[in-house]
Amino acid sequence: MYKKIAIPIFSLMFATLIPNVVVAETVMQKVARTGVLTAGTSRDALPFAYVDSQGKLNGYSVDMLNVIKEQLEKELGKKIKLQLVGLSPSERIPKIVNQQVDIVCDASSFTWERDKKVDFSVSYGGTGTQLLVKKGSNLGSPESLIGKRIGVLAGTTNEQVIARVQPQAKLVYFKTRAEGYTDLQKGAIDAFSSDSILLEAWLQQQKNPDAFAIVPDRPYSREGIACMVPENNSRFLDTVNYSLVKFMQGFINGNQKYVAIFDRWFGPQGAVALNKDLRDLVIETMQLVIESREEIPKSDL
Repeated sequence: MYKKIAIPIFSLMFATLIPNVVVAETVMQKVARTGVLTAGTSRDALPFAYVDSQGKLNGYSVDMLNVIKEQLEKELGKKIKLQLVGLSPSERIPKIVNQQVDIVCDASSFTWERDKKVDFSVSYGGTGTQLLVKKGSNLGSPESLIGKRIGVLAGTTNEQVIARVQPQAKLVYFKTRAEGYTDLQKGAIDAFSSDSILLEAWLQQQKNPDAFAIVPDRPYSREGIACMVPENNSRFLDTVNYSLVKFMQGFINGNQKYVAIFDRWFGPQGAVALNKDLRDLVIETMQLVIESREEIPKSDL
């Protein structure tokens, strides 16, 4: 009898001694309470995430956020508003850690250093680090970068890759990709480094694409594109992963809804047209991700 009385008394004393202990609200609890999913994304990473001609944030990764939002609505049984926030690469992780955004989906790649602060979803796309140079440039090999002015965005894997490939390259930092492209055209830098597919997207939009080249032929790195979420949010991460695998499986199986999303960005008439080899590589990569998990039931696609 004394033990039964002692336990609640001890619990009451503990709560009285530490009155300010508050259990942090999870992302799922916050979204369920507010009906809003606040998502960070890029302003200048076409075709993954960018500001379109109407001034709205758009792109393949934004479409993935909408797929995630739809799954949240299904699981929580209520309508959810997707609130997009444009972020620079250096803002992404601090905004997640400080609970200013619930998730970031743009052109982010996994690194062990980033993984110490946030958690990553499964990869839903792939890219690598290459250089945009003026036509006729002899840049490409690691040795050719010695002493050269290479434009990068701070806080990106591109910065890390170039520094690793050639420590003697002179890194020139930019806040936006547009600034880097402009300085390359003016000759203020020798090359601009970014994700392969982002460089290809920029090149396909130019009136004089033949004036530039993307080097080397094989990227310096291969990286998966994934979303980032706050740590200690297992249920939310489960929902994000389920949504992304559901999309990839639906796309591979020919579900018209998901094929239309993919082709909007990477189809023959998309923002960045992928040749057959690249498209096959994307499908193969998606299949590997699906097989590393478990197939989504057909009734849920």
